[in-house]
Amino acid sequence: RELAAGAAPDTAIPLLLLLVAQLQVTGARLGAIQDVVPDERFEPDPGPESDQDALRVSLANLLEGIDDYSDVVDPLTSLELSRAALSDDLATIVASLEHGLAHHDRGRPVEAMWWWQFGYLSDWGTRSSAALRVLQTILGHLRLDADEDTVAEAEFDALHP
Repeated sequence: RELAAGAAPDTAIPLLLLLVAQLQVTGARLGAIQDVVPDERFEPDPGPESDQDALRVSLANLLEGIDDYSDVVDPLTSLELSRAALSDDLATIVASLEHGLAHHDRGRPVEAMWWWQFGYLSDWGTRSSAALRVLQTILGHLRLDADEDTVAEAEFDALHP
């Protein structure tokens, strides 16, 4: 939320890359362990869900111009492309993690683990994988792409000493 608020715009992309990568490591562990089975058949009320719209808008503002990307819907079953946005992905991940956290805070750790595992396998794992790839690609462009005028000047200087 601090990054979305613009607290560190110069380091937002590298920090988001690190945060999403850390989430991926944790999510992979959730995916690798045996299925978590909740104690109760029906979900106890986790309480009111937090509204992620403000976070989504703040992230969209922070990522203006680089927020949208193309995504493969399901790489195993289709080559269909869809439009995606980092701000949507990140807000979705936060909402899913907070849902499990609400159960954890109410003393239901097994229900929390079930939601985190289920969410990872059904939604936020895929979204975080896509976001991680996009963030790494953005960082690569920021660090490796050169300004055309700078390249042209360097070529001219090299050819005309």
